[in-house]
Amino acid sequence: MLELDLSEVRGIIFDLDGTLADTMPSHYEAWSVILQRYGLEMSEDRFYALGGWPTHRVADLLISESGQPLDALQISVEKESLFAETLHLVQPIEHTTSVARKHRGSIPLAVATGATRDICELILNQLEIHDWFDAVVSADEVERHKPNPDVFLEAARRLGIEPKYCVVYEDTDPGLEAARRAGMAHIDVRQFYKPRRVT
Repeated sequence: MLELDLSEVRGIIFDLDGTLADTMPSHYEAWSVILQRYGLEMSEDRFYALGGWPTHRVADLLISESGQPLDALQISVEKESLFAETLHLVQPIEHTTSVARKHRGSIPLAVATGATRDICELILNQLEIHDWFDAVVSADEVERHKPNPDVFLEAARRLGIEPKYCVVYEDTDPGLEAARRAGMAHIDVRQFYKPRRVT
């Protein structure tokens, strides 16, 4: 449902990857290269199931399961570096960016993402939409990540709006659970947008 009933909504919060930006296939392709380099595995289905998790948390999980003495930080840095090389190819998800375009300047907007601040800034600048948002909260700025509600609650705090008056656009189960825990209305963008599958 793209048209919002704005009678109760005072702020809109958007996830970034897979919601505003068509980046999920590129993220998975970068993961595939790096994980192969280190002898780790993650299926595409599992990648989407972990959507919203910061890169270092995914790396920690995969290393823990493998039992190998690997450096999660190094793997995270290599994965993000490889992903950054593809940023010039990133396109907006029009169904969702059209909502932001329609309401910018008339209702407070925020981005709340599991991405790091530097990658988030690069994506928003690539899409030329950075100045649409009154607040941007990245994974670096909260202690707990999706499915915990922290990133959405911090976005609402920065907008100066009570969580119950915010609506969240999200594309992952952990992200939608985070919105529920934050007490926010939420829209699953997968009902109108399906990312390209790599495998």
